[in-house]
Formats: sequence, C-alpha cells, structure tokens
Amino acid sequence: MHTGKVTICGVNTSQLTVLSDEEKRRLLLRVKEGDKQARQELICGNLRLVLSIIQRFSSRGDCMDDLFQVGCIGLMKAIDHFNTDLDVKFSTYAVPMIVGEVRRYLRDNNAIRVSRSTRDMAYRALQAREQLSRKSEREPTVEEIARALEEPCSAVSAAMEAIVEPVSLFDSVYNDGGEDTMYVIDQLKDPDNCDEVWIENIALKEALTRLGERERNIICMRFYRGRTQMEIAREIGISQAQVSRLEKGAIEKIRKYL
Repeated sequence: MHTGKVTICGVNTSQLTVLSDEEKRRLLLRVKEGDKQARQELICGNLRLVLSIIQRFSSRGDCMDDLFQVGCIGLMKAIDHFNTDLDVKFSTYAVPMIVGEVRRYLRDNNAIRVSRSTRDMAYRALQAREQLSRKSEREPTVEEIARALEEPCSAVSAAMEAIVEPVSLFDSVYNDGGEDTMYVIDQLKDPDNCDEVWIENIALKEALTRLGERERNIICMRFYRGRTQMEIAREIGISQAQVSRLEKGAIEKIRKYL
C-alpha cells in the first residue's frame, strides 16, 4: 500500500463495492452453473473483505500488494469451493480460507523456515497474550501465556522467538536527523577483532621479528600453515627432535618478550 494513497495492486480501495448477502447468494448460484461473469462480480464485490483481513498482518512489514494478491487467491478458492446447499454465510466460509492462504504464504516465504507446529504454537501464544493483556491491562509474562495454553514455558518462549523477523545489520536504530545514524552493526562486538586482540597481534608480530630465521620459519610453518613437526623436518632437512627443540625454544623466547 502506498503512503498517501488508497490504491493497492492498482485498485482504488475507496471505490470497492460491497455486496449484500442476497446478492452474494444469487451470484454464487450463477457461479455454480458456470457463469464466469458472476464469478468476476463476486470477486470484485469481496475485495474489501480481503483488504480488511490483510490489515491484521500489516505490522509484519511484508509487502501489502503481495498479501492482497495472496488474499485474493484465498477468496477465489472460497468461491470455487463454497457449498450453496448449506445455510452458511459466504463470509463465514471465506474468512478462514483467506486467512489460511495468507498464513501459508507467510510461512513458506519467511526468511527463516519454521516448522508448522512451532508457528501454530506461536500464533496461539500471540492470541493468548492479547487476551491476557486486555484482561489484566498489562503485558503478560511468558509463564502466564504458557499457563493459559497449558504448554511448557520453554516451548512457548522458543515458538515466540522463532517467528520474530530477522533484522538487517544495516537497519537504523537511531537517527538524530543528521548524518550520525547508528545501525545495528554498530552495537555488535566481534571478540576476535577488538582492541585487546589487535594489541596482542602487534606484540606477537614484534616478538617474531626477534627470533632467528630458522626459528621464525618453524613457528610460521607450525602455527600459521598447520604443518606437523615431521613435515617441517623433511622440508628443512633436520630431524623431528631438532624441530621440536627449536619450536620450544622459540615459544619460550616469545613468552619472555610478551
């Protein structure tokens, strides 16, 4: 849906028609007889129903145009499978069909795949959280939600975390209106790339320069290239015992320097 407009998928939502129950039933009977024009009229007359349903999912950040199209597929399925012999309102049958189609789309196109059982529990947990919030006028704890569902607290917590949308490292978390924007990546710390590691690496590099050429080569082959003492011995033409002795001596010198 475009900001400041009432169009979605090129449809002006302010001009959508609304059919009465009698009009819907009359069109459904014609659809059952194979009338394609009646089917088209029925689809157009229920687009507002689709629009109202996809509003429930607007907070997820998904493209509303895509959700609207998926909702229309659910609407068409409802029209094609509706049994006019039953005394049931079309909207009563269509709503769960449309919701199911949208949820299936969201599940299959989620950035992270989550099992259906986990996602179903998460939706139940969200519904329970909303009900408990209205009842107690505060945000319920995970333990309270778990008790309401009669499910293990750990399972409910894991399910609710599983449906949280992933965040980009370059999403903005703060912007003062100028150029000083803070991103998610700015709040992360790499334990292998901090000041302490840099200092240690600089000191180690300096210590290596204080070794003799043979000792330095042995340390580089042993710990930077992953060679065994036997491989090093064959390459430089000395015994494995000599390599071991030189390696220990070099390490001792490095320790003293550090």
